[in-house]
Amino acid sequence: MSEARCDIAVVGAGAAGLFAAMWAARAGARVMALDSAAKLGAKVLVAGGGRCNVTHFHVDESAYAGSSPHAIKKVLRQFTVEDTVAFFRERGVELKREETGKLFPVSDDARDVLAALLGAAKDAGVEVVHPWRVMRVEKREDVFFIEREGPNAGVVESRRVILATGGKSLPKTGSDGHGYEIVRSLGHTITPHGGVFPALVPLVLEKGHWLTSLAGITLDTTLELKSSSGKRLKAFTNSTLLTHVGLSGPGVLDMSRFFTAARREDAGTVLTISFTPGETAESLRSAFERHTQQSVLRFVSERSLPERLARAVCAAAGVDAGATVRSLTREQRGALVQTMTALPLPIVGARGWLFAEVTAGGVPLSEVHLETMESRVCPGLHLCGEVLDVDGRIGGFNFQWAWSSGHVAGRGAADNLGR
Repeated sequence: MSEARCDIAVVGAGAAGLFAAMWAARAGARVMALDSAAKLGAKVLVAGGGRCNVTHFHVDESAYAGSSPHAIKKVLRQFTVEDTVAFFRERGVELKREETGKLFPVSDDARDVLAALLGAAKDAGVEVVHPWRVMRVEKREDVFFIEREGPNAGVVESRRVILATGGKSLPKTGSDGHGYEIVRSLGHTITPHGGVFPALVPLVLEKGHWLTSLAGITLDTTLELKSSSGKRLKAFTNSTLLTHVGLSGPGVLDMSRFFTAARREDAGTVLTISFTPGETAESLRSAFERHTQQSVLRFVSERSLPERLARAVCAAAGVDAGATVRSLTREQRGALVQTMTALPLPIVGARGWLFAEVTAGGVPLSEVHLETMESRVCPGLHLCGEVLDVDGRIGGFNFQWAWSSGHVAGRGAADNLGR
């Protein structure tokens, strides 16, 4: 294809891009969706362990970070969880709610979700073209020119563009950050203070830390983030997985973006872990007095710690696991309480883009009109999905952002074609 014309060109045919393209086409626009991937939907297919966590039963702005909560709320309420459930039901994909609140397809098969998106786009008349990697987007007067990268050069002319290129997470799926170059060239900025960084990503401990010898253990913990002045910044209680290099699991992934952001601003930021989320330091000290004849190992293990971890906790606190609670000195009790409830974690970084599920940072929502996702600096350009400075917790929140922002961008672009 050397040259083509359409009303709306969507750059990126992932979750947000396909959704935006479909809604724009349903509104009567001639839509082309361009994507660099040979096979579409890689992120959809790997999400939720291949089951695709489509959304969460309760979504509000508190589950997100990045741009202001008020701005995020304004976009989310234009396409709700109920709307998402209804859309997939219309396409033959029923969703089920699990105990965590996550909504998955009843089939537990992400391929059904992708098929629903592709089918809806096709039925609406969207022309999906791939592999077709966009090199640059230029605007001349009221027309956008989208140029193809590579030897088979081509140009698509369109009246409006929806940029849905994603971020930089999971680059093997096609997210390489090129969208940020495109959006900058059209006048936008990317978040300050270091730009974008990996989020929902495992954390790496100092090499040789004793927790890394306990890889494979999973348990509920409380992670707490404090500034160098001691101010509590964030806390999450959820499952944590100990790995050979550090920590993973839902609680850690949720905390990762806040830790990285805080550490960039304050090198003295401290992350601690409590292996006894149901107890405080005070309740443990009180329990010492009621269980003086117990061995230390039993005392620790009875608080839902696997024996291997309980022994390691005792060792880290400098306490003999076989000793009785009564025999512990005041200093030993204090060391044991801190190790159990507020162990400082020497985090040296995150595992990076290859392991990150989402990107933190991007184009601030202050640079778009929230009713249409149209750019305030480049009229005719609309933005949606991960390229924006919005990232959610684990649990389907990032997909809901894709559906909500994609719907608003798609309808917004179509409804304003005549302008």
